[in-house]
Amino acid sequence: MKTYADIPEENAQLETSKVMLVTVPYDGTSTWGKGADKGPELFLDASENMELYDIETSTEPYLEGVFLAGEITEKSSPEAMTAAVYNKTKELLNHDGKLFTLFGGEHSVSIGSIRAVGEKYENLTVLQLDAHTDLRPEFHGSTSNHACAVYEASQKHNLVQVGIRSMDIEEMEYVNKEQCFWAHQIANNENWINDVLEKVSGNVYITIDLDAFDPSIAPSTGTPEPGGLQWYPTLELLRKVFEKCNVVAFDIVELMDSPMPKPTAFLAAKLYYKMLAYYHISKN
Repeated sequence: MKTYADIPEENAQLETSKVMLVTVPYDGTSTWGKGADKGPELFLDASENMELYDIETSTEPYLEGVFLAGEITEKSSPEAMTAAVYNKTKELLNHDGKLFTLFGGEHSVSIGSIRAVGEKYENLTVLQLDAHTDLRPEFHGSTSNHACAVYEASQKHNLVQVGIRSMDIEEMEYVNKEQCFWAHQIANNENWINDVLEKVSGNVYITIDLDAFDPSIAPSTGTPEPGGLQWYPTLELLRKVFEKCNVVAFDIVELMDSPMPKPTAFLAAKLYYKMLAYYHISKN
């Protein structure tokens, strides 16, 4: 039996696991760097080579159980992929008391999962860590393009964007400037984490595009942008979000295969595991 991070099978059963993990190796609409379809494989391989004791929280998050809930392979069209992710997410959300997590794939994979989570949970905040706004209503003839990843969320939910430093001017009309934390402003604001926390409340879906991080620490993404987030401040933000709010789901996307993918893959693996640690201590 294949398990997340090669954990014992007893910690990987659906019935007893507090976390469910879906992978979506999709890269159908990316427009520059290709290889995000290899992201889940790289992430799972890195996870198997990671120490499972978290020093910061003095916990072993895997003991709470992580169930590999399957791989979504639909790729006939962006819309079909979105529907498949939506249906799988909706099915898994029937298991109350478990955290839904997803690893992509390009950022378009988040559209279906956010849609399903938003139907289950009222007053949803979507916290997006990203280099790009991803607010186009449609792109290249599709509403399920990676450039449209959070447009629907912006119309239906409380969208908070962090780390943004690249966009098309047409997207500006969809940006809520009170809810968007630009990277250049974060760089000069020592209080930015508290400012973000003021906008995030209630039920929360966290979506993290790895290009939110500075490419000096996460180079293997489809569209790396200079001036990104750093590791420890980002962890501080995430830990405080888990402490303050009811995080009901999260995803991590845009890990790309490259000639040297391991540093970014390992960052992604550690990031996912840290978020599990923060989730569990917030519940205990």
